[in-house]
Amino acid sequence: MSMDSGNGDLTRRGFLFAMGGAVTLVTTGSAGPPPQYPLVRAAGSHRELGRQHGEQAADKIKSHLELIAAEGHLSRDEVRYRALAFQPLFEKYCPHLLEEIHGLAEGARVPLAEALAVNIRGELSHASKEGCTTYAIGRAGTSNRQILAGQNSDMGPRIPSLGYVVHLKPINKPEVLMWTFGGMIGYHGMNSVGVGHFANSLFGDGPSSQWGMPHYPLKRLMLECDHVDQIVRLFKTIPIASNGNYMICDGHGNILDVEATTAGPEVLRDNQTGFLAHSNHFVCPRYAQKTNFPQNWKDSFARLERINSLIQTKYGSLAVDDLKRFLSDHSGYPTSICRHEGVSATVASLIAEPAERRMLVAFGNPCEHRYATYSM
Repeated sequence: MSMDSGNGDLTRRGFLFAMGGAVTLVTTGSAGPPPQYPLVRAAGSHRELGRQHGEQAADKIKSHLELIAAEGHLSRDEVRYRALAFQPLFEKYCPHLLEEIHGLAEGARVPLAEALAVNIRGELSHASKEGCTTYAIGRAGTSNRQILAGQNSDMGPRIPSLGYVVHLKPINKPEVLMWTFGGMIGYHGMNSVGVGHFANSLFGDGPSSQWGMPHYPLKRLMLECDHVDQIVRLFKTIPIASNGNYMICDGHGNILDVEATTAGPEVLRDNQTGFLAHSNHFVCPRYAQKTNFPQNWKDSFARLERINSLIQTKYGSLAVDDLKRFLSDHSGYPTSICRHEGVSATVASLIAEPAERRMLVAFGNPCEHRYATYSM
């Protein structure tokens, strides 16, 4: 077990806090452990993974359902009705994950339709999109010559109470380590063979939404892959309901960004820079048009410019502590990389070290809370 030195308020006194032998943390307050995301473990068949997940996260799943209904101005009957309309898509493109969602329903003691709903989320209610700043740094850019990737996840204020880290050990597939919330079986994270992905919402006048798969099962399918090319094929094969961006890496040393649109994936490469970063506007030539820019969050451009410049200052010798500092950056406050106000604020900060099979996660703003280390 290792101890994470963190980057929170250094005027506070700290001590080691452990959960289940898998997560370590130095506290940032003398009154007790600081906020951190709990760890959910599950192993076995997909049905067993879902059942164990559902049992441990039942309260968070039910609270998530309440949030989906409230944000979408939907009754619970409407939530269930709309969710079941997506079931044929799950049956066609990821029947094994539908089996896991059956298990999730059993474990949480909710109807299947509600377990489906938390894995569809925004496509049911058309909830406001979130922010986020993502990055991936290739081996040549880091001090130990291993990939670093992650993000600040910027969302609404009710998300932290629903969040947790999940460690899954499926049969005959890579292990999975994700930060997620409220029963979603696919979200930000990495697998045990070095694949990692982190995500941004995409604003602006890109391809229109359509009837298709929600992003969350696709996020999980990505973590069943062992190469970035397999992930690109997923987006070429499975129709998605709305646009989104993915920063991805693999254990072969590849980094890639995919602006996944309903018209197909737009692949962005590092072009010999050795790193990639993204915020919430289109960067690919097809959709990054001046006429499109006014429809984006104005701070998206500033955040992307800032994270790029910060990475460049230490490129070649970047280490985890540098990323902690970058993700706590307040240039342009409050809509900075570390966001504090507005439509969405930073609810989790993530730094993945795929080669080490571990991920550091800060609860909320990383300028306020230290990172916990979760390992596979």
